[in-house]
Amino acid sequence: MSELVTGEAVALDVQPARLPSRALAMMLDIVVYWGAYLILSIGLLAATASLDGAAVAAVSVAALLLILIGVPIAVETLTRGRSLGKLACGLRVVRDDGGPIRFRHALVRGAVGVVEIQMTLGVVACIASLVSARGRRLGDVFAGTLVVRERIPAQQVQLMPPPPPWLAAQVSGVDLSAVPDGLWLAVRQYLSRMRQLDPQVGWAMAQRLADDVTACTGALVPEGTPPAAFLAAVVAERQARDARKAFGTLPQQLPPTPQQPQWGVAGPYPVPAPPPAPAPMSPPASAPAPTPPPGPLSAPASAPAAAPSTGFAPPA
Repeated sequence: MSELVTGEAVALDVQPARLPSRALAMMLDIVVYWGAYLILSIGLLAATASLDGAAVAAVSVAALLLILIGVPIAVETLTRGRSLGKLACGLRVVRDDGGPIRFRHALVRGAVGVVEIQMTLGVVACIASLVSARGRRLGDVFAGTLVVRERIPAQQVQLMPPPPPWLAAQVSGVDLSAVPDGLWLAVRQYLSRMRQLDPQVGWAMAQRLADDVTACTGALVPEGTPPAAFLAAVVAERQARDARKAFGTLPQQLPPTPQQPQWGVAGPYPVPAPPPAPAPMSPPASAPAPTPPPGPLSAPASAPAAAPSTGFAPPA
């Protein structure tokens, strides 16, 4: 199971397409393209009956290249990776980072496919798909693409948390062209699984990914913002730019709020638990008051002295 994000900006746990399903889709496409070539050849023979043999051969070769190379490239470009055979088998071609393919990806796949599919009857493509861990043929390796299955159970769909509007507005002008595809894939995988990670481990992983994105873009993480929120805002901005390039739509931009909200543990992004507060320290016991030194001992009060005896007795 591989984690990818489709062109509709939905994080999915999808299965890479294997050889049987890809071979069936390829055979359906070949039957359709060769059928179209035969019909076109019959029409061209009737239209070029008055021409010489060299002109007829040139027209036939041009029609063959148009049907077997030009049409598949155009179909994959316009349908964002879905040909008739892939649509019937529930497959789709995506970039390595999960985004929709463009003309250059379809061009490389079609050009290499002429050699590994048309000229070798699919033998090279089958061998390459069997050897690859994700079932990729040579065209996928050179184009940086992957064929995935789209028909998966609904319970496997995991939506990435939306970024806060004020943060999305701050990253709207960041240059994202220097971020490699491998880093985008790692960020999207983390965002789709961050609720399943330990808060401390998830925070450290998000911090490392945010540092890598910052090194590539030059955008700094606002102070007090969880790195996961910054990553979600950057990914949402790239998906919005891809949507504008593909469909010409401009999503509504929200103005930044004047004050940055306070993030807490109850927010949509995991925050590591704060360290336990130290126990309050009891004040030190006061020393007993010093006992005042005893004063000088006073002599005890003496009884009054008796009168001296004279030997005189009073008369009776």
